[in-house]
Amino acid sequence: MMSTKKNFWFLSLLVCSIFQAQTLNLYGGADQDQYLGCLNCDTFDRNSIWNKFGDYGNILSSKSIWNSNGNYGSTLSTYSPWSDYASYPPVIIDQDGNFYGFLTLNTYKSDRSNLELAMILCKYHEDIKKDLSGWYDRLFRQYPY
Repeated sequence: MMSTKKNFWFLSLLVCSIFQAQTLNLYGGADQDQYLGCLNCDTFDRNSIWNKFGDYGNILSSKSIWNSNGNYGSTLSTYSPWSDYASYPPVIIDQDGNFYGFLTLNTYKSDRSNLELAMILCKYHEDIKKDLSGWYDRLFRQYPY
């Protein structure tokens, strides 16, 4: 158990250091033209998926991947990263327009993102949704351990 915990913290620090230099954004919908927020922006950023008071981090917002009843957060929606069968999951794109793959649980989707952050989000999305700021701290803020 301790080894797993150490590995998780190491990966978290790695994710933090790699993605602080570039802004990663989510776009959803059939044409990927619906902005769904910033993956690695601070919890206080209004565009952050980690800001539970913003449009993209609020569990009740229609534009949030954390809204279990919305098009972009339901396990049944073809537009959601959390659907095992999504045909049109969100794409991850940086501020320069570079494509980093699809954020999706659908293992059959070609170009599924292999970013460590995307894998963590997919693996722990249910837990993350319950504690956005806590998970943000674990993934992006460096603590002396």
